[in-house]
Amino acid sequence: MKALGYGIYLQWKMDIRSRSLLITCYLVPLLFFLMMGSVFTSIMPESQETLMASMTVMGVSMGAYIGLPPSIAEIYGTDIKKMYMANHIPEYFAVLSLFLSAFIHLMMMSSLIYILSPLLFDATCPIHPVLYFVMLILFVLVSLSIACILGLAVHNQAKLTMISQIIFLPSIILSGIMFPVSLLPSFLETIGKLCPATWGYLLLIEQPIQLSNVFILCMILIVALVICYALLRSIRSSFRHLP
Repeated sequence: MKALGYGIYLQWKMDIRSRSLLITCYLVPLLFFLMMGSVFTSIMPESQETLMASMTVMGVSMGAYIGLPPSIAEIYGTDIKKMYMANHIPEYFAVLSLFLSAFIHLMMMSSLIYILSPLLFDATCPIHPVLYFVMLILFVLVSLSIACILGLAVHNQAKLTMISQIIFLPSIILSGIMFPVSLLPSFLETIGKLCPATWGYLLLIEQPIQLSNVFILCMILIVALVICYALLRSIRSSFRHLP
């Protein structure tokens, strides 16, 4: 456990110096927040009620789907995994440390949006801040779990970038954070319900919280973790057959 804690701390320090993580977890989401926050509140003053949630969902989705998978694939899709085998490091260690490090960064970014939204755009604050952050944590965990599946399953960086974009773009366009889903054709609205961002956004803006939406995200999280476990077992088997 001590080794795991040190590994997470070390990974977090390495991520701070990563340009890729700086762009996907901080720079782009916060710039998007500053630009679109001004646009939304100018054109649609009522968007102040949902601005915090919509910008948070966008930032978390980008950091998870675009930022995390390449880092995982870089380890499990290259000879770096031989170093883990040679040093008798558990195969889950790298993905777990990357997962938890990304979780910390995304929560920091989300906290910045939470603090800046009312100060810069007079955005409405959640009535129950603790419950808001509990739902945010659930959404971040679900998003990162899906990102781990991508990184563990797809090792080709070109294919991984394409698949990550295929998941990320519907999460932004069809989740309701840019415009109401009621404006979408019915089949696109149905596709949007396959995106965790849709349910995460609902949980962040709903008062009171609908337990059915919590259940859906929890089920997605469980399924994603089971798939990650299966992929890690496959990787463990490949470890044993490495020359």
